[in-house]
Amino acid sequence: MSAIEVRPFRRDDRDQLTDLINAHVAAVVPGVSVSVNTVLSDMERQPGESFTDPWVSERVTLVAVQRGSVVAAAHLLRYRADADVGECYRDIGEIDWFVRQPPASFWPDSDEAADLLMSACLARLARWNVRARYASADVPAPVVYGLPRNWPHIRAVFERAGFRHTGDTEVILIARVADLPPCEPRAGVTVERTLGECGTRFTAYADGRTLGFIEVDTSLARPERHTRAAGLADIGNLHIDPEQYGQGLEHWLLGQAADWLRLCGVDRLLAYEPATDRTMIGHLTSAGFRELTRTDRRWEHRPG
Repeated sequence: MSAIEVRPFRRDDRDQLTDLINAHVAAVVPGVSVSVNTVLSDMERQPGESFTDPWVSERVTLVAVQRGSVVAAAHLLRYRADADVGECYRDIGEIDWFVRQPPASFWPDSDEAADLLMSACLARLARWNVRARYASADVPAPVVYGLPRNWPHIRAVFERAGFRHTGDTEVILIARVADLPPCEPRAGVTVERTLGECGTRFTAYADGRTLGFIEVDTSLARPERHTRAAGLADIGNLHIDPEQYGQGLEHWLLGQAADWLRLCGVDRLLAYEPATDRTMIGHLTSAGFRELTRTDRRWEHRPG
């Protein structure tokens, strides 16, 4: 067995680290990968987190290296204790993401490498003397957040280190746009396309009253960060007036969005729902979606 070295990330680790991250992403969502530029940018700043990123006071990336290969890596964040920091984030330390080689015949000591890296992470959190320690697996790729069920080798490391799942579970669903309901007229109902909070919004109206809306985000692949996610979009919001339940309006709105997505060259659509919302999951499933994975959010360090 070769010696395992845990040390700070160096720039010449960038290609191996990106390959390791992309291997994890590929197990969660089809057709998505990130570039070296995306990974390096995420270590310096998270532009997609406009609220929480300014609260970060320190960022550290650690790697475990064996036989010249990066076999595990973690990115840590320390949030300021200032009054302007959101209460939930104030004075906490977080393992923002953690990736590692899974156990394999050609890497029988991968568990040891991962545990050594985790020990170094916990030591850094202890030196920061933060009030709470959290962990996640939010690698810099669309759709991958929390701790996906597809990564039992990461879950095992978290649990051995004393992290416990204390948050909620979300279901990630995917549909082929071709399988979504067709775009058809609906008697007495009109649709208006506008800019919404989380993407392009399609709002259904009848007699001057809003019946519901759907928002779709077609900008998951950000050219300036070189993320490969062509043909992929997600639902930012889907809201139906409670009085319209059971009348198929959600399917009709999905049909309106699907017609627009085809014009955009999008062939797959994602949705995210709390695992407890079985009604909405049922609506989406009946409209052509299927479960892609489940992800467990918020892991807190509670040893013993």
